[in-house]
Amino acid sequence: MSVYVVTGMSGAGKSLAAQQLEDLGFFCVDNLPPSLIPKIVEICMHNTGDIRNIALVTDIRGGVLFNELIPSLDELNKMGITYKVIFLEASDSILVKRFKESRRTHPLAQRGRILSGITEEREILRPIKSIATHMVDTSNFSSRQLKDEIVRLVDEEVDFTGIVINIISFGFKHGIPLDCDLVFDVRFVPNPFYIPEFKKLTGKNRKVSEYVFAFDETEAFMDKLSSMLDFLIPFYKREGKSQLVIALGCTGGKHRSVAMALDLSKRLTTSGHRVFLEHRDIDKGK
Repeated sequence: MSVYVVTGMSGAGKSLAAQQLEDLGFFCVDNLPPSLIPKIVEICMHNTGDIRNIALVTDIRGGVLFNELIPSLDELNKMGITYKVIFLEASDSILVKRFKESRRTHPLAQRGRILSGITEEREILRPIKSIATHMVDTSNFSSRQLKDEIVRLVDEEVDFTGIVINIISFGFKHGIPLDCDLVFDVRFVPNPFYIPEFKKLTGKNRKVSEYVFAFDETEAFMDKLSSMLDFLIPFYKREGKSQLVIALGCTGGKHRSVAMALDLSKRLTTSGHRVFLEHRDIDKGK
């Protein structure tokens, strides 16, 4: 089991990093009180299910609770658990710009200037920064570049087996991805788009996903698809294929295909494959 603790400066991209780790099949918990880290890891270790990799995001949003981070990491050491700390950083000017653009308030600047909050946060984070396994400066990163960097870090240290599998969710009305090897039409599942409360959400939303998987045919299809891929992948690998692109399409690429691609990603990751997930059309039409 691989355990990653993600922390760092507010506005440096921790949530985006967590999303990427989740897409890679990690069990992720965001804004976790540090004192719960040993307990969460212990629960996952004794879980008989499919949890193999864990990513825990914690930062100064927790207020005084964040002071327990280093003691909690010391507890992991005592438990004999190996972990990695990813510390995300960015320059003051970039962080100020990001907060202004998002119109959000810095957690430590509720009544003051953003820069004052950033300065205070740097001082608080100094001890954990000094013991970080990986330092990632996101000042000049786009969202895509940050995701690629997270993939690179994980790819180097997490033991994956099998060929590289790319899973793409897409909308048929935007065209089929040109580079896919296998295409599956999931429009047989009732469309959440026609449910008013789900229309503006996506398949990443828990309630939307629960709706999609509430139908027996959805679970049956995913079981049969997983079984077929378990059969096919070893033969693809035997023939020298190093990459497999699997595309799941619904009408617009926002609801059904997204939820089912997420499920397939977790299934294949659990089987030990290196999986990359892309929701090609999830933001189209906004």
